[in-house]
Amino acid sequence: MATYLASIYGTEKDKVNCSFYFKIGACRHGDRCSRKHVKPNFSQTILIPNVYHNPSHDANCTMSKQEIQEDFDNIYEDFFVELAKYGEIEEMHVCDNIGDHLVGNIYARFKYEEDAGNAVESLNNRFYAGRPLWAELSPVTDFREACCRQYENSECTRGGLCNFMHLKSADKNLRRELNASQKNYLRERRREERHQE
Repeated sequence: MATYLASIYGTEKDKVNCSFYFKIGACRHGDRCSRKHVKPNFSQTILIPNVYHNPSHDANCTMSKQEIQEDFDNIYEDFFVELAKYGEIEEMHVCDNIGDHLVGNIYARFKYEEDAGNAVESLNNRFYAGRPLWAELSPVTDFREACCRQYENSECTRGGLCNFMHLKSADKNLRRELNASQKNYLRERRREERHQE
C-alpha cells in the first residue's frame, strides 16, 4: 500500500494532494482547493508571486514590442543579479499568464536547498517597485512538466488563462551574459576560498 501511495503522490490519481500545486507551485483554486497543497520545508526552487505585470496585457498599453521586451529584460536582470547573491541559480523563469495564481510569478531553482532557503528568508523583508515581495519555497522540480507545451508550439487556445506556465523569455544574449557572469563570480569565489585556507 505504501509503495502504491508513493507512486501516485502528486499525480492526477492522487485524490488527497493537488497535482497542479505539486507541478506548478500554484493552484487556480488557491485555499478553496479540495486537495492539499503540501508546502515543502526544503526545496531548491523558490517562487516569488505576482511580480511581473506585462504591459501588453493592458488594453491601454502604448509601448512597442521592443520597449516591452527591454522593460522585461531589466526586471529579469534585476532579479537574477539579486538572487545570485544567495547562491548558484540553475534556472530562472517568469510567467506571462494572466490567471491570478500565475500572473507575474518568478521561479528560481538554486543548486543547493540551503541557498533557496536563505533567499526566501531574506526576500520576505524586501520590496520591489514599491511593493513587498512574498517569497516561498516551491515544490516545482521539473519546469518541463510545469510549462504549457501547446504554448511553446504557439497552439494554446486558453491564452493567458491557461493553468500551465506560459514563460516569457529574456533576451538570449542577456541570459548568456548573466550565466557567464555567475560562473566567473563563482570561480573567483572558490579561488579566494582556497587561498584563505
